[in-house]
Amino acid sequence: MSGSDKPNKIVPLKGKKEDAAPAHFAGLELPTFEAGWVWLAGAGPGDPGLLTLHAFNAIKQADVIVYDALVNDAILAFAKSDVEKVYAGKRGGKPSAKQRDISAKLVELARQGKRVLRLKGGDPFVFGRGGEEALSLVEAGIPFRIIPGVTAGIGGLGYAGIPVTHRDTNHAVTFVTGHMAGGDLPENLDWAAIAKGSPAIVLYMALSHFGEIARLMLENGRAEHEPVAFVRNASLPDQQVLETTLGCGVADLERKEFKGPAIIVIGEIVRLRQSLDWLGALEGKVLKTDPLGNRGELDAG
Repeated sequence: MSGSDKPNKIVPLKGKKEDAAPAHFAGLELPTFEAGWVWLAGAGPGDPGLLTLHAFNAIKQADVIVYDALVNDAILAFAKSDVEKVYAGKRGGKPSAKQRDISAKLVELARQGKRVLRLKGGDPFVFGRGGEEALSLVEAGIPFRIIPGVTAGIGGLGYAGIPVTHRDTNHAVTFVTGHMAGGDLPENLDWAAIAKGSPAIVLYMALSHFGEIARLMLENGRAEHEPVAFVRNASLPDQQVLETTLGCGVADLERKEFKGPAIIVIGEIVRLRQSLDWLGALEGKVLKTDPLGNRGELDAG
């Protein structure tokens, strides 16, 4: 491990009462957050219940939390009362911290002997630039730990009732970022290959470029009637889901005045939401039993 050969000790949580894990976690041997370390953790798509135990443990022990725009305030509230909170969010079209400055800040805080938690929405290694920050820590000789999180492209879609794979629709899925560091649509991607080769496509940070992406999909063989879903504020109480098609998506976004942050999914798996919208069912929605229209074929087989 960079900067130290000694790993974090795996011992039950210690410290002040307010820093301790709840009683029902007491039997777990969770790692102690050592001074001078940086932990890069994923906070999940938003619902505090989707935090991992390791992420919760990190939040309870951290001296300083450097957090992103999509980290729920309810998650930050788990921190100890005297924690230092440093906002390092990046939002398209708004003034944002530069990545090199964020990495430098992590190093600076760790060298001050603080327990530094870098808390990111979703998973730090899925379009979260966690890899870049970890490499900066290695270069600076700062010891670190990685705590994976539930990424919105899986967990967020699960809250919308959309599985990323299903044997009747797709045996592969492609995760794509629709937003480069400068805000432009990625030009170094083989959009033709993605359109032709992946039955299900999950797009992160792509709402502002959806019109261009839809055009590229259609030009490379995708059908106008192919299902598309936009999931806004995935897993949060104000979650919104817009179901549409590749051909009508742009118009429907404008008509509904649909805003981000949102995860986008393209493919037949979207149809499964007719049966798997479990949150809708809690509010009285009647779920279909055969969303793909192939129940007869399955029964015959």
